[in-house]
Amino acid sequence: MSSDTLAKSAAVPRTPGRADLPRIVPQRRPASAPRASLVVVGAGPRGTGLLERIAANAPELYDGRGLDIHLVDPHPPGAGRVWRTRQSPLLWMNSHAEDVTMFTDDTVEMAGPVRPGPTLHEWAAVDGRTFADRRTQGGYLRWVYQRAVAGLPPNTVVYHHARRALRVEGSRRERQRVWLDGRDTPLPADLVVLTLGHLDAEPDDEQRELSAYAGAHGLVHLPPAFTADSDLSALRPGEPVLVRGLGLAFVDLMVLLTEGRGGRYDGDTYVPSGREPVLYVGSRRGVPYHSKIGYDWTGERPPLPRFFGPAETEALLARPDGIDFRRDVWPLVGKELGFAHYHRLFTAHPERARGDWAGFEARYAAAAAHERAALVAAAVPDPADRLDLAALDRPLDTVRYGSHAQLQEGLRRYVEADLRRRHDPAHSPDLAVFLALLSVYGQLVRLGDVGGWWHGFFSLLASGPPGPRLRQLLALSRAGVVRFLGAGTTVTTGDGVFRAAGASVPGAVVEARALVEARLPHPTVERARDPLLRALHADGAAATPDGLLAVDRTDGRVLDRAGRPHPRRFALGPHTDARGSGAFTRPRTGGVAFRQNDATARAVLTFLRAPEPPATPHHPLREEPAR
Repeated sequence: MSSDTLAKSAAVPRTPGRADLPRIVPQRRPASAPRASLVVVGAGPRGTGLLERIAANAPELYDGRGLDIHLVDPHPPGAGRVWRTRQSPLLWMNSHAEDVTMFTDDTVEMAGPVRPGPTLHEWAAVDGRTFADRRTQGGYLRWVYQRAVAGLPPNTVVYHHARRALRVEGSRRERQRVWLDGRDTPLPADLVVLTLGHLDAEPDDEQRELSAYAGAHGLVHLPPAFTADSDLSALRPGEPVLVRGLGLAFVDLMVLLTEGRGGRYDGDTYVPSGREPVLYVGSRRGVPYHSKIGYDWTGERPPLPRFFGPAETEALLARPDGIDFRRDVWPLVGKELGFAHYHRLFTAHPERARGDWAGFEARYAAAAAHERAALVAAAVPDPADRLDLAALDRPLDTVRYGSHAQLQEGLRRYVEADLRRRHDPAHSPDLAVFLALLSVYGQLVRLGDVGGWWHGFFSLLASGPPGPRLRQLLALSRAGVVRFLGAGTTVTTGDGVFRAAGASVPGAVVEARALVEARLPHPTVERARDPLLRALHADGAAATPDGLLAVDRTDGRVLDRAGRPHPRRFALGPHTDARGSGAFTRPRTGGVAFRQNDATARAVLTFLRAPEPPATPHHPLREEPAR
């Protein structure tokens, strides 16, 4: 169950694609103007993707006269912080290597040219079903970055500043000034693009109270953080540790505290090293995310979108009084997911359905939400073949156990059943729902901030751990190293300890002197530890109700509180309300992030286009060029 070290292979040739007219009027610069300067804050995957699109679009939109691109990131360009090569080889990606690409294809709806390139598994020369370790992905990203830099126009110089950006100054009509940590003078920038990736956050009120309690009583409290960056040394062997969260951050924690401390797997049995703590883990749902699906698609794909496509999105955007996700959007999402599920059931497994697909589809399309359950019950005899989104979201809501021992058995049966189903093509409607989730996400991005519930639900169904990780979880549960707390997990304090309780075993309480919040921080613009983001917000940049930076979803320009796009400031990534469905794009799925990167790159190049060569000499900064 351990990961292997992977090696890279040769590049894939590029081919040109289509182009479109620019939307933004070019900047008119006199001959005496300095070289054009673009500052990109964040040099991880999103910054690298933007650089690739700048290189792809430059032949059409830029005249090749001097351009300086400054990448600002304390971490290595390409990989960035999360995918840096200096981290434990035990930490995997949660996507198959064949499902990870940094290159566009003809399914991406964009104005710029298609520049194909290898997927991770092609570059690394491994089986496509491999779950590569993150260090390998970091190597792939570094190679993509180097290829993008090499593809830029000849008179372009790229600088990497291994520093943090602190603030951006400058009016809408003038060059911006980007101040960096440790520099006495700012970087001049005609344009600034924030590709910040995932960020740290200041603790909320609950986390501050828990940390203060831990400090007062000599306890250990680890607030939400990137697990790979957390200091786990205070979690002592054999001692109980309360853990809130059963998502991917928990999987990393589980790995680092078991294999990372010398334990090993002998088949389906875990052989402890004796250095492991005992992890009591629970969450609101009380179950881990569903396993990655372990088979490939065959046959006819559901024709998506069907009930939630561009026309429906335009209608929602046109509502003068705004939209409510549960009232206005979720019914369309649910109908779309159901359509994909039953299309696959009727076309791939017709023996498990009554009637023909054409007849069912017509009735399904006409049925109101409250009528669909009866329609499905009549057409699909086995409840296991029906799509029950509420049950998927909260599988333990109506389940109660008489003891923690019974809960362990029940949760192990749940995980075992999930593994069987997600690796059995007889249940291929699950894969159709996954495809529908990707389609839905492409529309939701256009709607902006739809709230946190949707992203959690998407992750539960579509962004879970590799199957081998869940088999490891089962082995750790049988060994007593991991013990489940169930659904509705709450943590309280008292008598100098932390206490965890949940709804799955009424009245049961577990005490411990250590608490780990196994989830990523939620960095709103007000609470982000990134000073640049906070300063932008203080300077008038708009935020959504959930604290995301508001951007023009056409090209990523930052919006002010009056809804005006800033002509010189752009933002892409999870800190914005145009965030995508995952860290990376699957090949031939339309690539929302690719579309966004392309639109921003074209806007940037159009703005920076210079009619005359600069007359003033160029004086490089202290940092060495990256090319």
